Amino acid sequence: MSDPQASLERLASALSDERDALIAHDVEALMRSTRDKIVALRELEAFPDGELSGPLAELAEFNRANGALLARRRREVNWALRHLGRTESAPAYDASGRADHLSRPRELAVA
Repeated sequence: MSDPQASLERLASALSDERDALIAHDVEALMRSTRDKIVALRELEAFPDGELSGPLAELAEFNRANGALLARRRREVNWALRHLGRTESAPAYDASGRADHLSRPRELAVA
């Protein structure tokens, strides 16, 4: 079993890298940091809950803040695509009940 403190530090570093990637709009860094975050979380699953509750709660708040930033970025991208006429904002559901977005290109000018 590895050191829980080292796993917490890896998680904190991954969350910090994730935030930096979101701010910088760096997709590759975002994918790397997300992968690192998942690895650290899997390591932390091996430890008893009570042992890590305090530091893990702080990191959970950091993760929620990153999630809010990611949601904001997604709204910005959807807004831009919608105003460029590339997608419609109305969601649709497939036969399995999964949400999907309709993509209907619109003409940007009348010929």
